[in-house]
Amino acid sequence: MGYAIRSVLLLGILTGLFLFVGNLIGGKTGMTIALVLAGIMNFLAYWFSDKIVLAMYGAREIPYEEAPWLHRMVEDLAQRANIPKPKVYLVPMEQPNAFATGRGPSNGAVAVTSGILHLLNERELRGVLAHEIGHIKNRDVLVATMAATIAGAISYLVNMLQFALLFGHSKEGENNNPLSLIASIAMIIVTPIIATIIQMAISRSREYMADEAGAKISGEPLALASALEKIHNYVHQIPTEVNQGTAHLFIENPLSGHGIWELFSTHPSTEKRIERLKELARQMGVYSY
Repeated sequence: MGYAIRSVLLLGILTGLFLFVGNLIGGKTGMTIALVLAGIMNFLAYWFSDKIVLAMYGAREIPYEEAPWLHRMVEDLAQRANIPKPKVYLVPMEQPNAFATGRGPSNGAVAVTSGILHLLNERELRGVLAHEIGHIKNRDVLVATMAATIAGAISYLVNMLQFALLFGHSKEGENNNPLSLIASIAMIIVTPIIATIIQMAISRSREYMADEAGAKISGEPLALASALEKIHNYVHQIPTEVNQGTAHLFIENPLSGHGIWELFSTHPSTEKRIERLKELARQMGVYSY
């Protein structure tokens, strides 16, 4: 529940930033235009992102006859999560990874790479699939779309300010005011950065939520911790090309940073995720893997 509350608070802060910046830059009209433009783009992404992402990575749906054990595993986890069984896809990628997509439980899909099927044992893979089913159960695609819409609207507003400065259409009396010009330039630089940091923080909160949900669904938090460690080590030894716009979908982001750069990462550090899973295992009374 803590992560869910954090996501709501972060969305509220992002919305407040949009209202504050919008009122300063474009007034009610500017805010409305920016929100409509961002909303249209992300509405389309929300409805078609599953097909787009699956096609982008060459994923194909796995027939039941090809991997009945995998389908049974997904079906069992879905029943434990009390959601319909999602479709199962295979991504022809050597890097061990997995992701979930779909607008919600009624049309969810989980995708695994060929690399992860070779790297993980059955219990570890079960932990990963439970994590992805946790994303579907928590409707994380919807939350990510809401955050992207607000952040996108802020970017449109900042672009409006930049356009106004370039063509001298700032408010009356401000063209000759150096302090006003400096403040406007600072807003152009700083505001999108703040919006991005908040958006990434929301994404990291949802990863923690999916870890917790997955651990409880599978009943084996240490198996998920072991899987994350294996995936992390392999991903950082042999990185692969992943579209930055879809990096947040994967269970492990090869572009995730450390230190201050973690603020701009879609995922928490793997070390922190493993620590939290070990603590959850102690709370659940699970002491061995």
